[in-house]
Amino acid sequence: MQSNESTNESSNNAPGAAPAAAELDEATLAWVRQVFQHARAGDAEPLDALLAQGLPPNLRNERGDSLLMLAAYHGHLDAVRVLLEHGADPELMNDAGQSPLHGAAFKGDLGVATLLLDQGARPDHPGPSGKTALMFAAMFNRTDILRLLVERGADPAARDADGVSALDAARRMGANDTAALLASLA
Repeated sequence: MQSNESTNESSNNAPGAAPAAAELDEATLAWVRQVFQHARAGDAEPLDALLAQGLPPNLRNERGDSLLMLAAYHGHLDAVRVLLEHGADPELMNDAGQSPLHGAAFKGDLGVATLLLDQGARPDHPGPSGKTALMFAAMFNRTDILRLLVERGADPAARDADGVSALDAARRMGANDTAALLASLA
């Protein structure tokens, strides 16, 4: 899983977007950094208040990480719930082609993965490379996540753009528990 952590959040220069970071004053930049820190730290109450005031729920940093991606990756169930309640997209991918569900699978957070699936994340939503959350769960020996994803409809036989299946990935990474579980499903 590619780490997309950064403390230098900024906006893009798309039409209608906020000015580029170089044009923003230091107080605004500090505020934006604090918003992203709330997501990383799981500060659900401040996020809820900001979202209620109109903060865009799909706000992303310069690496494409949404607030939801950061909260999910760091395992903050309450913050994930608040963001989803305010309309955050559970399938919005970052610049590395990873969704919040990919992040939860990588980290092994069953509660966050379950909530994301309950709120519309597809269990087989692949990134541009074809990698699915199931493949991340398999590679990092996350058996509970793997079981959940299969129960919710993830295809254990799916292959990424290089032709690698979840079972292949588990074996390559030495993830014996998920490899055995996937082999038993075949």
